Amino acid sequence: MPGPLPSCRPAFPDRFLQQARQTVRRRTASHPSVQRSELALLLHENPGPRGTSPWTMLPGGVARPIFPPLDHALVKAVACELVAQTKRPLSRQSLADVTERARQALGKPISRSSVWRILDGDAIKPWQYRYWIFPRDPRFAEKAGPILDLYAGTWQGQPLGPKDHVLSADEKTSIQARARIHPPLACGPGQPTRVEPEYRRGGAWQYLAAWDVRRGYVMGRCEAKTGIAPFGRLVEQVLGQEPYRSAERLFWVVDNGSSHRGEAAARRLRGADPRITLVHTPVHASWLNQVEIYFSIIQRKVLTPNDFADLEALRLRLALYEELSNRSPTPFQWKFDRTKLAMLVAKIEAHEKLLLQAQQTCSTPAGQSGHHF
Repeated sequence: MPGPLPSCRPAFPDRFLQQARQTVRRRTASHPSVQRSELALLLHENPGPRGTSPWTMLPGGVARPIFPPLDHALVKAVACELVAQTKRPLSRQSLADVTERARQALGKPISRSSVWRILDGDAIKPWQYRYWIFPRDPRFAEKAGPILDLYAGTWQGQPLGPKDHVLSADEKTSIQARARIHPPLACGPGQPTRVEPEYRRGGAWQYLAAWDVRRGYVMGRCEAKTGIAPFGRLVEQVLGQEPYRSAERLFWVVDNGSSHRGEAAARRLRGADPRITLVHTPVHASWLNQVEIYFSIIQRKVLTPNDFADLEALRLRLALYEELSNRSPTPFQWKFDRTKLAMLVAKIEAHEKLLLQAQQTCSTPAGQSGHHF
C-alpha cells in the first residue's frame, strides 16, 4: 500500500505572506494583484491534497466564500437577463437587484462585493444602458456599401477627384426656444449650474444642415417647417458658394425623410443640377449619415440646457456655432468601413439564426424530437 500523500503546502516566505495580506487589504490595489495574493494565501492556509477550500480567511478573521465557475456563470446570466423577462416592475437592475436575484439562483448567500467582482471581470454593468438602432433594411449591406466607399474617397471603384465633394445632409427637427421662468444660477464650489424646470415656449425651428465629409465644413439654416422646398433652399445655399459652385460632382448622402425620399428626390435634384448624385442610407440606419454626429455635438454643446429668450436667439446661437466650427474645419475620423460592415452583417445573421432556432425549439411540442427547456 502506498504511504500517505505528501503535503502540497507551498513554502512561502513570511515576508511574501505579509505583503500578500497587505495587498488584499488595500482598496487601491489592482484586481489581478488582489487575485494573486488571495490565491497565495488560500494555498498557504489550505495545504494538502484535499482540494480547494470553499472559504478563505481575510484579515480580521472574516471568511470569504470561493464561488466556482458555475456560480460565476449563473451570476452573469442573472445580470445579463432582460429585465422585462424577470416579471419585475423595473426598467434596469442595480447591483443590489442583481445580488438579490443571484442569491435566489445560487441558493446560498453572496455579497454585493462578490457579485461586483464577478461582473467586473467581464465589464458587465446591467445598471447602464444606451439606445441603438437595429438595421432592418433587407438591402442594408447593398445600400450601406456605396456610402462607406464615399467616406473612404471612392465611387464605383474609382478614387474621387479634387473637385468631387461628399455632403451629408439632414434636418434636426423641432428645436424649441425655451425661456426659463427664472434665470439659471451659475455653478460654484461643489454646486453645478442650476436650471429652472419651468419655461415659456418661444416657438421652434427646423435646423437643416449639410456636412462636407472631406473638409469637415458645415452649412446650415433654420426653417419654420421641413419639406421639399426648405431642403431645396439648403441645396441652393450650398451650391451658391465655393468650392461647390465649381465642383465636378456633388454626392449628397441623405436618409429617407419626406424632404428627400426615393428616386423622385434624386430626379428632382438632378434636374436642379446634373452634377448632384443623391445617395440614400438604408432604412432605419441614419447613423450612417455623418451629419448626425454634428447634430449630436450641437445638442450637447449648444442646445443643452435649453434656455433661449426667443427664436432669434436660438437661430443666432446655431449660426455662431457654425462659424466657430468652420474656423478650424476637421473631418470626422470615420472608422466603419466595408470590412466592419461585413462583420456586422455576419453578426446580425448569426444572431437571427440563433433566435430562429430558439423559437423553433421552444415551439416543438412535448414528446417530439428536439431539445426542451
